[in-house]
Amino acid sequence: MVHCLLIHSPGARRAREVVFSVLRDACIDGDLSIPEAIEAAKDIFAQNAIQFYKINATVRSFDSDIVVSRKFVEMETNATQNDIICTRIIWIDASGQSRCRVVPIQRFYDDVKKNGVLVSASCMGRTTVSISAVEGTNVSGTGVRLIPDLSTKWQIPWAKQEEMVLADMFLNPGEAYEYCPRGTLRRLLKILKDEFNLVMNVGFENEFYLLKSVLREGKEEWVPFDSTPYSSTSAYDAASHLFHEIINALQSLNIPVEQVHSEGGRGQFEVTLGHKVCDHAADDLVFSREVIRALARKHGLLATFLPKYILDDLGSGAHVHISLWENGENVFMASDGCSRHGMSKIGEEFMAGVLNHLPSILAFTAPLPNSYDRMQPNACSAAYVCWGKKSREVALRTSYSSESPDLVSNFEVRSFDGCANPYLGLASIVAAGVDGLRKHLTLPEPMDSGLNAELQRLPMSLSESVEALQEDIVLRDLIGGKLSAAIIAVRKAEIDYYAQDEEAYKQLIHIF
Repeated sequence: MVHCLLIHSPGARRAREVVFSVLRDACIDGDLSIPEAIEAAKDIFAQNAIQFYKINATVRSFDSDIVVSRKFVEMETNATQNDIICTRIIWIDASGQSRCRVVPIQRFYDDVKKNGVLVSASCMGRTTVSISAVEGTNVSGTGVRLIPDLSTKWQIPWAKQEEMVLADMFLNPGEAYEYCPRGTLRRLLKILKDEFNLVMNVGFENEFYLLKSVLREGKEEWVPFDSTPYSSTSAYDAASHLFHEIINALQSLNIPVEQVHSEGGRGQFEVTLGHKVCDHAADDLVFSREVIRALARKHGLLATFLPKYILDDLGSGAHVHISLWENGENVFMASDGCSRHGMSKIGEEFMAGVLNHLPSILAFTAPLPNSYDRMQPNACSAAYVCWGKKSREVALRTSYSSESPDLVSNFEVRSFDGCANPYLGLASIVAAGVDGLRKHLTLPEPMDSGLNAELQRLPMSLSESVEALQEDIVLRDLIGGKLSAAIIAVRKAEIDYYAQDEEAYKQLIHIF
């Protein structure tokens, strides 16, 4: 436990929220009892006071639990609350949509912060268009509580009188809901840590189109913001006023931005996010999408992460870079002469598991029929079940650090798109990697040339990836049987709906 947290700094409120969230999660996971969490909190705050004020004193325990609990719950000053009108409580559903409940600020701090807000369980059984749970999801109509994760609460950069916070799903306070995406990811990360002492770090490449509204024959159409080429200075210059605000907003949310550039499609851009611990990176991806969409709207534009809005242009992905760490060191890099392909045995086994389960993983990372319009050969996107070092056509591609150009530092999953629920997408990757580690799987030889029709194609439709998931007992069991069944039912309903109208996908730009 770290005892030198500076909770007297201007970020005191934020620090206290983080302490509260960490200890709460430890209690929920069974790592700490409530009395142990209370003692830990007392130790942290007391040690911090001694160090900050340079007090020559010994830490003395408090007898009253009420004193300590007040430290947890009284985390906002009246002045701060008076500046805020309401709080958005955000969750991502099975279809990948970002949804929210909005509560007045006083109710949030009086009740919702601790007890959550009640929503229908059908929220995890809906498609992109349905208003209730679809057949086969088996989610009951009983209520589910959205409990705010206070470590993710921020003032909204584009709406200063509001806060936003991500939520976990519980049947009751302390009783986790097995369909919760964030809870599922954390559970699988715990398996990775407990069995192999590994931590997974993740970084996303956010690709999206900026569209503008035009009238054609009296009808509104959304067309590309510009038509300039890849990494064009003209493209960035035309949108720089927007990206200045996006970068500032992301940084205000503690989301690291590595770079911004125009992509190869007309009006297409990319914002690359820095690497973080897996579940925090998923949170960052959710917030980054909120930021980009909201600020684009502010400028009269529409930002869409839809995989293939313009069918004759490049698709948009959310390529994810994955590395494995142990005791603060990247263990993906080769460390001995027995390693192959410039990566460690651990790295190879994890990556081999992902490659082995990739057709099933697509049901989570490419969740819409439109996703498969992007993953075509010769389209700079994953199309084949293979891995390589340079080719943009392979499903998994290794990356190398500038300090060790011959050693793999991470690998990229290219079949992840902007409609995927990031928690479920990453959970499926962790589950596959765990299976690879348990079975000591090995990779085939890399493919960087000679990609042709003889190679195994990734699923060419959502139907094929759903079928692969139905047959993948190992992945379904690791994800959770009930949650996997719900995902399969939602995907089948999406297939049926979008098969009826080949133009229906265009409306998704207003959701994703």
